[in-house]
Amino acid sequence: MKTPFSDYLTSIAPSVKKIVNDLKSDHDYVSALCTDSKGLMVRIGHRSRTISNKTMTTERGVVFRVCRNKRYSEVALNTADWNDTDGVLAFVRAELAAQEKLLQETGTAIYETGVLDDEPFEFFGQKETGTLPEDADLEKLTAKLISLSDKGMEMGEDMIECIARVQSTHISKMFLTPARDLRQSYVYSEGILAAVVNKDGKVREDYKSISGIKGPELFEEMEGLLEDVVNGAEELLDAGPIKPGEYEIITSPEVTGLIAHEAFGHGVEMDMFVKGRALGAEYIGKRVASDNVTMHEGALCAEDVTSYFFDDEGVMAGDVTEIENGILRSGICDALAALRLGTSPTGNGKRENFAHKAYTRMTNTMFDSGQYSVEEMIASVEYGYLLEGMQSGMEDPKHWGIQCIIQKGREIKDGKLTGKVVAPVIMTGYVPDLLGNISMCSKDREVFGSGGCGKGHKEWVKVADGGPYLKTIGRLG
Repeated sequence: MKTPFSDYLTSIAPSVKKIVNDLKSDHDYVSALCTDSKGLMVRIGHRSRTISNKTMTTERGVVFRVCRNKRYSEVALNTADWNDTDGVLAFVRAELAAQEKLLQETGTAIYETGVLDDEPFEFFGQKETGTLPEDADLEKLTAKLISLSDKGMEMGEDMIECIARVQSTHISKMFLTPARDLRQSYVYSEGILAAVVNKDGKVREDYKSISGIKGPELFEEMEGLLEDVVNGAEELLDAGPIKPGEYEIITSPEVTGLIAHEAFGHGVEMDMFVKGRALGAEYIGKRVASDNVTMHEGALCAEDVTSYFFDDEGVMAGDVTEIENGILRSGICDALAALRLGTSPTGNGKRENFAHKAYTRMTNTMFDSGQYSVEEMIASVEYGYLLEGMQSGMEDPKHWGIQCIIQKGREIKDGKLTGKVVAPVIMTGYVPDLLGNISMCSKDREVFGSGGCGKGHKEWVKVADGGPYLKTIGRLG
């Protein structure tokens, strides 16, 4: 079915539009982003259970953005009597006046920015879904997850915890200006199974995830992950440390996604170009990877949790070729940063929620597929590791340093897996070296969207990433 658009947003649209039009009488630009998102979250463990209607992206509110004399201001509110349009308008104007007064009193320097376009445009997009999170049978879903957790506890003799966690969110967003009316609705869901084992005081954990533009029907696929999760955790009990050094490596699609996100994710967010905090600004049109590397970024380049129709600034979703056969072609950009840089926005302006600032943020970040089978790639390795499972990553966009913490590595010797497992594995290095050594890419690819991404230490949004298996040279420890 088509995901239904919010009745609440439909009901407040005339009032919001009236306020937008009134503000336009003495401003150069006015917009309103209106959000109404409902969700569910269920977490079942052997020792604890949590059920909630909150997820990372559940919210309801409106943010007005205005520009006058090349200065942008915003006012966000989530409690308002939309029948009292004059009262809401008075509140917004009072808040804008208070901001202006504060700037004058503090002598704050203003970064002047041009005026955003407001060409006439209307859009209404609804993605397909099977069910809605607000209509899910929570009793049935909880019972299923309890059964999964209990079954996992029985599968391994060293199991001390098996956690099943799911969340689903029904997103509705409306973007209004004097000339534009954009509306969208979709549902995304994600599920994670985690197994924790303990043997002789040695505790290890493994997990698997699923995600997609689907309703809670996605969770029917989780049982198929259980055996791999439990076996993976048990396997880590016998894993030893890796000898630090430089190795031939093959990255699984999940690790490939981590590299995509950390290597040329934040590094080509062009609001960082404005601030002089990203080395990528100096390399547009230059080689940053091998000929085997092509990378895309955008809500349209894959279908997963962050595949929307338009971003939080009313810019239609895109598919940006960031790297083409090793050459850095473009970064990604929010609308205001694009004005400051003299370029076009790419549909990557995202807010943590309506009350937070819009930044340039990643959506789907993906390496393109190649021509090899995984078996051919393993056979080509004299000595190295197949890296599997993602824990976390960090990047220094100003100097292109990267650090990825990976769940495990499988030893490869003379083109064959030996059965030896090392864990955990930390991969570090200089981004152009890591990407410049990519010599093989597999035919298939996967996308993963079960996590979130912060801008620095805050501003959390949904992202997805992935790609094929990659062969390169990495520094491991």
